[in-house]
Amino acid sequence: MSGRASSKIAVLMGGPSSERDVSLSTGRGCAEALRGEGYRVFEVDAGADLPERLAELRPDIVFNALHGRWGEDGCVQGLLEWLRLPYTHSGVLASATAMDKTRSKDIFRAHGLPVVDSIIVSRDAAQAAHAMTPPYVVKPNAEGSSVGIYIVHEGANGPPKLADTMPAEVMVETYAPGRELTCTVLGDEALTVTEILTDGWYDYEAKYAEGGSAHVLPADLPAEIFTACQDYALRAHRALGCRSISRTDFRWDESRGLDGLILLETNTQPGMTPTSLSPEQAQHAGLTFGQLCVRLVEDASCDR
Repeated sequence: MSGRASSKIAVLMGGPSSERDVSLSTGRGCAEALRGEGYRVFEVDAGADLPERLAELRPDIVFNALHGRWGEDGCVQGLLEWLRLPYTHSGVLASATAMDKTRSKDIFRAHGLPVVDSIIVSRDAAQAAHAMTPPYVVKPNAEGSSVGIYIVHEGANGPPKLADTMPAEVMVETYAPGRELTCTVLGDEALTVTEILTDGWYDYEAKYAEGGSAHVLPADLPAEIFTACQDYALRAHRALGCRSISRTDFRWDESRGLDGLILLETNTQPGMTPTSLSPEQAQHAGLTFGQLCVRLVEDASCDR
């Protein structure tokens, strides 16, 4: 504990992305947990003055609790590499690649992992006519936390009306029906599989609102599907070059057996709020929330 007391940890949180509020919740929770484990912790709301604040603070390690653009897409990781500050979670390339849904799908396909077909079209084109035969999903190519998701159901009369905040180009992908599953990888181990139960789509509200979803942990699945989720999550983690922790989300159409298991995406900055999935899975594996945060700090590095 004495060694920890001499270590200065800067917890980056907030930031300018659409996931700012989630990041603040994650950051405050992680900061409190690390203090409980004996570290000297400083909470930093990441803004345009971040380089100057970090240079002044001179932390030993940066705990990255940012979500969304700039925080998990390689941008802040590049800054931390430039400043030669060891940081938690994945590095520049893995972060940028995982955040780009098209590029990550290309990598998953190359490694034999099951993904659905998708295309990139302009926002105007997505609103003018069906970009593919329904059912399909329209979403940003580089956002997380189910921000800006539109589902176009079979038989829909026309394309969706998209919010003005949607980017100029969007991803349109085949809708994957079935049960919502997720698996966290920590280090080189796929922890377990959780099934997520909601009244509808697992959107931003369902992810972060109290009571927005129910988690079945471990998921009640056939052994073949449970094992496949763990295997695919670990392979995705390695294929992207992730470091320390990631969480991979799936849909499973049980009527199709193993062929119905689809990998949706891999998140290099899993949420760590009171309702988040990865801390629950770590606890199931025997790690308290504080111990999980310590593990991430101990895994911190930069490419010196």
